[in-house]
Amino acid sequence: MGLILDSTILIAAERRGDTVERLIERVVRVAGDQDAALSAIGLTEFVHGIYRSPTQEIRQRRQAYLDEHVSDLMVYPYTKETALLAGRLDGEQR
Repeated sequence: MGLILDSTILIAAERRGDTVERLIERVVRVAGDQDAALSAIGLTEFVHGIYRSPTQEIRQRRQAYLDEHVSDLMVYPYTKETALLAGRLDGEQR
C-alpha cells in the first residue's frame, strides 16, 4: 500500500522550510513507513500557489521546493476512475 500526499502537506513543509528528508521523516512518524506520492491534482494545487506568490523571491523559493520534491516523488495521474473513487470516498467521509 502507499500514501498520496495532499498538497497541504507540501505547502506546510515548504512554509516551514523543511527539506525533502525532513518532510519524509514527518510523514513516516505519522503514517508509518510507506511509499509516498503526489496526485496530479495535488501537484496542480501546489503550482497554483507558486504563481500566486506575492513576491518574486517567494515564487522562486516555492519553485525550487517543488523542483526538489517532484524529482523525488511519484506523481499519479488523475483519471476518470480516480475521480469516481475520490468522490465516493469524500462523500462517505462527510
